[in-house]
Amino acid sequence: MKLTIERMAYGPDGLAHTPEGKAVFVAGGIAGDVVEAEADREEASLIRAHATAILEPSPDRVEPPCPFVGVCGGCPWGAMARPAQLAAKEENLRNALIRIGSFSAEETDALVQPIRAGKDAWGYRNKVELAPHHVNGRFKLGMHARMGNDIVSVDRCPLFEKKFPRAVKSVSGALSYLGNSRDLGLERVGLRASRRTGALEVALWTPTGGFPRAQVARVLTDALKPTGIVRVMSKGEKRARRVSKVELLEGVSTWSEQIAGSEMRISAPSFFQVNTAAAEILIDLVLEALNPQPDELAIDLYCGAGTFTVPLARHTEFVAAVEAYGPAVRDLRHNLERLKIDNVDVIGGDAVHEFPDQDADVLVVDPPRAGLDSEAVELIASTSARDVAYVSCDPATLARDLARFRAEGTFRVVSATPVDLFPQTFHAETVAHLTRQA
Repeated sequence: MKLTIERMAYGPDGLAHTPEGKAVFVAGGIAGDVVEAEADREEASLIRAHATAILEPSPDRVEPPCPFVGVCGGCPWGAMARPAQLAAKEENLRNALIRIGSFSAEETDALVQPIRAGKDAWGYRNKVELAPHHVNGRFKLGMHARMGNDIVSVDRCPLFEKKFPRAVKSVSGALSYLGNSRDLGLERVGLRASRRTGALEVALWTPTGGFPRAQVARVLTDALKPTGIVRVMSKGEKRARRVSKVELLEGVSTWSEQIAGSEMRISAPSFFQVNTAAAEILIDLVLEALNPQPDELAIDLYCGAGTFTVPLARHTEFVAAVEAYGPAVRDLRHNLERLKIDNVDVIGGDAVHEFPDQDADVLVVDPPRAGLDSEAVELIASTSARDVAYVSCDPATLARDLARFRAEGTFRVVSATPVDLFPQTFHAETVAHLTRQA
């Protein structure tokens, strides 16, 4: 097929149409390209295809610094100029609000604010994960391929923190050396780095059982001199594995990062935003939406290790913070103790089942990609909160939930501001501001 890519879908692919009007999602195409494409799978309403040749390149097509763009799954938009990426992310949010949230085009224009972004388009990620595999019988580490279940061997990642340009190659070389002489049982390897604190952590994810601790620690220390090496042991079925223990092999047991004026220490199993500078934009937008006052009470749902909890605690009288994931709960408690913050009640458990008994003046919610269930919307509406900040990583579930809030009637949506936390990908975060109906 000869196709013209019309725009970027919410996903890695460009969107085109056949002469008959059928939608075609084209891997390897960006908006403005004219491509030769080959169909991979045809469904009733759409075709999945990949570009076999770029016949006329888009004016927004650029030469990326990574040779694996389009092969590795980490930077599917890496061949697109950043202004075009930002415009596409804004447009994807608009489309979701109109198509899924049933907001009118006029309402959407009023709600969606210009996208915010940090300055780094590459070298911004404080975390990457490497997957083990074998090539001609030799142990290697690599990245998951964009298509299928393959692993792509890499010795660098231009997305990873630019302060440590050789870290991926060093850890891959060290563990490949050991993995060719014995079975290390590695499930994945995590690297976390901070240009602000200089912290560099290697996390080795393995099943429980024997492990050559001393040798692994020595080889990794010699290769890249990390501040910490930990082993994260997991157990259970592959699709539902859970952390059973974190074992310190060398250095310090947590990774440290400076964010919004506070140093946070995060254990390897805990989630932390991968783009620290852009995460500070999220914090600014949440505080701007809520405008918390010193005598007010706040609720932080799905609080994680405290990205929003700590700033809220510094601006309010009291914060009730709810998180279900055990390692994040422990990290938050340790950070609060170390920062000498004593006006937070950390509640371990599901946000719905452990919804705080206290009332609130302001509330922030940062749910997983699946968004909120209907009961959570009702519970939030049952509070006396004057303002809510909803931080979302998925425009579709955000649009659905904002429509639920509008139908419930307690809150109206004031604004939705996209933030480019993940340059070179289709992902973005959004901070939506809701305020109580007069």
